[in-house]
Amino acid sequence: MRILIAVTGASGAIYTQRLLDVLSDLPHEVHVVLSTYAQSVVAAELPGGLKTKEGIPVHGTKSMNVPFASGSNPFDAMVVIPCTMGTLGRIAHGISDDVLLRTADVMLKEKKKLILVPRETPLGLVQIRNMELLLLAGATLLPANPHFYAEPKSIMDLVDTVVARVLDHIEVPHNLIVRWKAEEK
Repeated sequence: MRILIAVTGASGAIYTQRLLDVLSDLPHEVHVVLSTYAQSVVAAELPGGLKTKEGIPVHGTKSMNVPFASGSNPFDAMVVIPCTMGTLGRIAHGISDDVLLRTADVMLKEKKKLILVPRETPLGLVQIRNMELLLLAGATLLPANPHFYAEPKSIMDLVDTVVARVLDHIEVPHNLIVRWKAEEK
């Protein structure tokens, strides 16, 4: 599978790092795109920066000379994690003036998997309407809302609940979490 991980300036770089850690050990082609503000957030939240395995290219948003920016060469999935409301709004309205936004536009028009992981709160009417547009266009909205029923013991346990849902939606098998079980009779 060919997967693009896009990182914006919302807090939550730990989600990006964990997703990359899991995907790095699997036989998928993975690329990373960092927005300008993502670099600042990563520097503040991840001591030592975002760590990628050798062979995973990291791109800025300026150049369109990347394979995934064209409908003639779309990737199988794109995950914007974390996703700012500004990025979400620009994608919802088809603004594609950098490679991250252009690729999201390509994913929607080519009916490929586009997963947005918004982390901001509260939500206003503008954000809800932008989310509605994205849902109607075929995107998956997966807010960074961890679950607690598995009795998490650490921050990483909570992070894994969100990353596991992302992996489920891009159809990458994993064992990050305990699955919800039916009641025993």
